[in-house]
Amino acid sequence: MRFTLFHEFGLYGTLLYQALRSSLESTTYRMNLFQEFVKIGYESIPIILLTGVFTGAVMTIQTAYQLGNAFIASSIIGSIVTQSLLIELSAVISSLVLAGKVGARIATELGTMRVSEQIDALESMGLNSVSFLVVPRIFAGMLMFPVLYVVAAATGLTGGLLTGVLTDTLPAFEFMKGARLFFFPWDVLFGMIKSIVFGFIITSISCYKGYYATGGAEGVGQSTTQATVLSCMYILVADFVLASLLL
Repeated sequence: MRFTLFHEFGLYGTLLYQALRSSLESTTYRMNLFQEFVKIGYESIPIILLTGVFTGAVMTIQTAYQLGNAFIASSIIGSIVTQSLLIELSAVISSLVLAGKVGARIATELGTMRVSEQIDALESMGLNSVSFLVVPRIFAGMLMFPVLYVVAAATGLTGGLLTGVLTDTLPAFEFMKGARLFFFPWDVLFGMIKSIVFGFIITSISCYKGYYATGGAEGVGQSTTQATVLSCMYILVADFVLASLLL
């Protein structure tokens, strides 16, 4: 067990080292990079919109329930919802959802290419498979996750505001008053830093699990499952570490 763990970390570190060295070969991965922008970013917008809206809506309802006291200004609901979304929920919940969508897709694609010997064929033609397959996916994840975080935060705030109005919890101007009262630009920057880290975690782990997949269709399925589970676990660990270091 111990040696297997060290072996896994060694392979993962080796793949990241090769990806770092291959990052200068822009002509190799340039076309794939734009394709990954579309797959990771554009194609993830619908699920991020849905996640953001309902996260903000639930936060508003639950916060209003917990602060149902006549001595507390209703505008505080907007403050709590805004900070919760910007600092924590928009980045973490979106990344957990994307670990299943983006991470599973990457692990399945690379795993299928590995077991069907397509990666070996690329290597035999003299093409750097790490630069061609791994680098664009990691770069696209690190660049597109902050964009998706902004989308999730914006839709979350919109969902929270509309929920407050439609449920007669608080007027729109009260929500906005509270949102502006405790808004700090650092909250947005912190959320974007987290999303970059989470994007790297999801794409790198998924690439690793897919790139070294073995055992045919069953092995690809196991690699996909492991990539999703490990991504979710390390997102939570990274969330704690970043909060401890930066807040």
